[in-house]
Amino acid sequence: MHTVYMVLGGLAALAAGLLLGRAFGGMAVLPLVAKVFIALWLVVALANMWVGVSHAGYTVMQELPFLVVVFGVPAAVAAFVWWKLS
Repeated sequence: MHTVYMVLGGLAALAAGLLLGRAFGGMAVLPLVAKVFIALWLVVALANMWVGVSHAGYTVMQELPFLVVVFGVPAAVAAFVWWKLS
């Protein structure tokens, strides 16, 4: 369930960033917002993996598929937005 919450949180963070970007910078900044989101979301996803390995007792190999999902889904949506708006 934690993975679902992380993915939904990532999508919500992307939506919030895009809304704020549009409100304060217009449509022209949205590709930049998407690019910055991908980099920041990678940091968040890696931190989530680190918590799973260091505190929850999972191995890196056990956490790796979850990292792919937690990072990949919101990053794929951000990449699609970047592509469509560029």
